[in-house]
Amino acid sequence: MKLEIGFGKTPQTVQVPDENLMGVLTPNEVAHSLTGEDAVKDALNHPIGTKRLGSLVHPGEKIVLITSDITRPVPSYQIIPSLLDELESVGIDMADVTVIFALGSHRGHTPEEMKKLVGETVYNKVRCVDGDPKDFVHLGETKLGTPVDITRIVAEADRRIGIGNVEYHYFAGYSGGAKAIMPGVSTRAAIQSNHSRMVLPEAAAGRLEGNPVRMDIEEAVSFCPMDFIVNVVLDAHKHIIYAAAGDYILAHRDACRFLDKLYRKEIDSFADIVIVSQGGAPKDLNLYQTQKALDNAKHAVKPGGIIVLVGACNEGLGEEVFKRWMTEADSPDALIERIQKDFQLGGHKAAAIALTLKRADIYLVSEMEPDFVESIFMKPFSSVQVALDQALNVLGKEASVLVMPYGGSTLPVKVD
Repeated sequence: MKLEIGFGKTPQTVQVPDENLMGVLTPNEVAHSLTGEDAVKDALNHPIGTKRLGSLVHPGEKIVLITSDITRPVPSYQIIPSLLDELESVGIDMADVTVIFALGSHRGHTPEEMKKLVGETVYNKVRCVDGDPKDFVHLGETKLGTPVDITRIVAEADRRIGIGNVEYHYFAGYSGGAKAIMPGVSTRAAIQSNHSRMVLPEAAAGRLEGNPVRMDIEEAVSFCPMDFIVNVVLDAHKHIIYAAAGDYILAHRDACRFLDKLYRKEIDSFADIVIVSQGGAPKDLNLYQTQKALDNAKHAVKPGGIIVLVGACNEGLGEEVFKRWMTEADSPDALIERIQKDFQLGGHKAAAIALTLKRADIYLVSEMEPDFVESIFMKPFSSVQVALDQALNVLGKEASVLVMPYGGSTLPVKVD
């Protein structure tokens, strides 16, 4: 079968022998009647686990809306207007409402970026600011010792409303829900403490129960409760096709179930070879971003197999800490040992790649220099076809092949 694989702005094609092809994992067809702002309004009209938002707030209260920063695909400009309409309908003064951009460990925004995220009408209607991780309130510690340090404006608000999108997260299980608070408006020390559990086997994509990272996040939020959330699920084109509103646990879980219907892909067996791509530009701009597809692919490959990771990476490795860790390590084991002793954001993705290398070889199809790719423990290729042919030579002409053209979204789950 001839398949098109996203690669930068120019897709590549690969011919996979029909007798080797296990399958091609694409999003499931899921019926949905409402999209965009209509889906958001419907969710607000039918909250899960709480009263309507208008019944939870009172005039005179200070209200914060915590939404994602520019590194996330959350269409805040389609979500926040309906929230403000409901707040206004019960007499909330817009001077008492602040939109907080949850930076986590990322950089701040320019005014133009803020305006782009929320839309000009919202930007001119309410105060919009970045969370300030240096100005925080310490509220205690979780059972695992994570400091609950929350940006002051959020910690001191009367009402907190979380906004986010739900997708698979490679060690917190799913994005969304309580993550608006932790790591969204937490300190770097708090984030590092929480994320250090990523090396535990229970910290995995698509897992909530027993996931130490997710459990720690939600315990942290019990110190600084969110009164209400709006979480959305996006299709491959980043359009809202589902929204859930209400309780920060129950509404989040509802959105997770919808995500599973869309992107969870059950497989009967592991594949010898997995071809995986982020889907092309801009998602494969660098290896830091492309790693997301790699991490999902590891759930589909046999131990000792080969992952053909396809990403142009025309800007190289990306994030500076990630770059430093990848280039300083003398082995994958060294990265795993380092993250356990000295957790650093950025370094965590280097450790995630190392954990994948413990399971399978990685053939990287990219625009990076071959010698450099070899120095970071991967085998370099410029062509998906050549990489596949080499993998078949190594593992045998009967080796099974699974293709994940939207690897950052689709999550393979082996069923017994």
